[in-house]
Amino acid sequence: MSKTITFIVQPGGQLRGEARVPGDKSMSHRSIMLGSLAEGVTHVKGFLEAEDALATLQAFRDMGVQIEGPSNGCVTIHGVGKHGLKAPQKELYLGNSGTSMRLLSGLLAGQPFNTVLTGDKSLSGRPMKRVTEPLALMGAAIKATGKGTAPLEITGRAGQLQAIDYTMPMASAQVKSCLLLAGMYAQGETSVTEPAPTRDHTERMLSGFSYPVRRQGNKVSISAEGKLTATEIDVPSDISSAAFFLVGASIAPGSDITLRHVGINPTRTGVISILRLMGASIEVLNEREVGGEPVADLRVVSKPLKGIAIPEELVPLAIDEFPVLFVAAACAEGETRLTGAEELRVKESDRIQVMADGLQTIGIDAKPTPDGMVIQGGGRIGGGTVTSHGDHRIAMAFAIAGLRAHDPITILDCANVNTSFPEFKDLAKNLGLALVCEENSSA
Repeated sequence: MSKTITFIVQPGGQLRGEARVPGDKSMSHRSIMLGSLAEGVTHVKGFLEAEDALATLQAFRDMGVQIEGPSNGCVTIHGVGKHGLKAPQKELYLGNSGTSMRLLSGLLAGQPFNTVLTGDKSLSGRPMKRVTEPLALMGAAIKATGKGTAPLEITGRAGQLQAIDYTMPMASAQVKSCLLLAGMYAQGETSVTEPAPTRDHTERMLSGFSYPVRRQGNKVSISAEGKLTATEIDVPSDISSAAFFLVGASIAPGSDITLRHVGINPTRTGVISILRLMGASIEVLNEREVGGEPVADLRVVSKPLKGIAIPEELVPLAIDEFPVLFVAAACAEGETRLTGAEELRVKESDRIQVMADGLQTIGIDAKPTPDGMVIQGGGRIGGGTVTSHGDHRIAMAFAIAGLRAHDPITILDCANVNTSFPEFKDLAKNLGLALVCEENSSA
């Protein structure tokens, strides 16, 4: 049985109240990976109980790690040490999760056993050469399809990986993290230099598990000399999930919301910077540090937005938030121009083309470009039927657009919202979005 989910959003409304959005997806993945390789028992709070992070959890169970939970966001991981993983009995199926596949490919390249990584149709179309090519330079044996996509067949080469000094051709936290995890099993010191800052959760969490990592400017270095020691992790709310409500409260007149315990890691706050440049009112309150990660409460009050040319240096810091930022641009007065974001074309969908198509359907002048989009804002947002192409962030972005629409918006193919944010529909309704979710099962 496959389930289809359709979102239907009635026009108008405002967002009011307080909410805590679910835990950060990036950190949930990494807590399982590093907790499994640590010595001792790691306790995680705030774990994101969504399909992507659960795929990582299941993969480590399949490799012999005892993991209790998740129960109300709590997970207990009985670490097996850096060299304690066991060969899985079957292929590791990672669903829709690019993070799981790219990070595991580095981790598994240095194991003493072979593995095959598979995923769903969307993941099987995403580019993997960006990790398989630098891993091959380290001596890894990974076979992809002729197109450089999954399934990935990994021949374990324990003790045979060699460190590299790699300059990444593109800013990608997944590539950087993949090579750092491989570097934990390589001879010598592995260094990764990035062209622009990307999220640094892997480096921070490695330090949290007492594993030595060296950072100098835009270069990160790691070696096999070290062990992971179990720790306590409190995963903050995911700013990528909070972004939908940051935009929603900014664009819907009369809105006033506070989002609690949101991770404000400086490599992730591009969405706040971009919205503020557009004129949004976002207050950062009660700043604190939890487990090496900065956290705060965010208060957003509606305010008219204006179009801007988005600074390219902010693009890697907001790469996952652009679908909903395009909705903010549609509601802003004047033109918004995005450049330097070609990475959006190889996400769960081609997010540039899919968002442009959907925005045009609801009456917005949105022109896709090879590396971004030009949106003429301030026009009337109508209704209509758009398809998310199975991309969770597209589905949620168009749901938020309903706050400023004049007619209902129907969004098809929304089942994958469960990959990152299963609580979205309930949270959105509680804050004031007129959202109805229709489920149909087909054999």
